Amino acid sequence: MNTKVNIAGVELKNPVTVASGTFGSGMEYSEFVDLNLLGAVTTKGVANIPWAGNPAPRIAETHGGMMNAIGLQNPGIDTFCERDIPFLKTKDTKIIVNVCGKSTEDYIEVVEKLADCPVDLLEINVSCPNVKEGGIAFGQDPKALYNITQAIKARAKQPVIMKLSPNVTDITVMAKAAEAAGADAISLINTLTGMKIDIKKRCFAVANKTAGVSGPAIKPIAVRMVYQASHAVKIPVIGMGGIMCADDAIEFIMAGATAVAVGTANFHNPYVTAEIIKGIEAYMQENNVEDINSLIGCVD
Repeated sequence: MNTKVNIAGVELKNPVTVASGTFGSGMEYSEFVDLNLLGAVTTKGVANIPWAGNPAPRIAETHGGMMNAIGLQNPGIDTFCERDIPFLKTKDTKIIVNVCGKSTEDYIEVVEKLADCPVDLLEINVSCPNVKEGGIAFGQDPKALYNITQAIKARAKQPVIMKLSPNVTDITVMAKAAEAAGADAISLINTLTGMKIDIKKRCFAVANKTAGVSGPAIKPIAVRMVYQASHAVKIPVIGMGGIMCADDAIEFIMAGATAVAVGTANFHNPYVTAEIIKGIEAYMQENNVEDINSLIGCVD
């Protein structure tokens, strides 16, 4: 039985990774999960300098999920290279580094510092606001997405995954823009923009007013977008958005995802990734599936 999948020439032992921002760099979760089991660990977003993030409160629960406006708090690339990469290299798993920035130059600085580091793939978070273009996210304008993808590909030594925002009119336009600019893979979906008001306090539940909505409530939207994107491009797709169990992961794979990322579920159940890997293997055995790749995009 083969559970190996290939993302831009990088072989993962199974199709399960974690969603950036929900797993740190795996240090905290290593007390609960054997990181050696994972196909890859996707790190929390890292910028060229430390980011303090948004003011509190930054998290709120909602029906069927959660909202967050952490603001990509991170220690910066120098600390990340000194502390996080050496830790991850002690594990038998692939390393996907999520990169964030506020300008093209910010992204490139991080990508160049990672060029000679022992990491396998770069995931570029284009939901960040482009401070030089009025604050609109890089991932909400196909021209901006094309330009930043092209600029990063010109400097990156590792394969580049562009993480797409769902907060757009047509996800296929964004997927095609990333592919045309040279992206090696795409991942989706990032969080949907939402809002919650505390009616007892008569104020916003999150200080930022708006926040990213994640969890099982968004899964049907994510499956639809993964299906559309995977049919619009020829590069691999990493699917995410509300995956809570093996059945959810298999659904994304059948929709066209080569790999899947588990996010919010990690907060609810820190053992969930290992359970999903076992669940996928059990499904394959029960249904006489010899190769996980035969399930990728099997619905049309």
